[in-house]
Amino acid sequence: MSNTQPNNPLHGVKLAEIIETLVDYYGFEELGKRININCFKSNPSVKSSLKFLRRTPWARTKVENLYLRVIQKVN
Repeated sequence: MSNTQPNNPLHGVKLAEIIETLVDYYGFEELGKRININCFKSNPSVKSSLKFLRRTPWARTKVENLYLRVIQKVN
């Protein structure tokens, strides 16, 4: 299968990678301030965040959008 989404910067990026990148960049405390969801505020972990974000499309969209902004700054 060829690259079916060549212009999608999230194509092939796992949700765990997105969370880890954001936590490395901001830390959970700052991440919780930027995106007001409990998985970043109350006993945060990558595992609990993954579980929540996989079930919550609106929150996942916010996390993905923040990730896209971060990788633009870094690159």
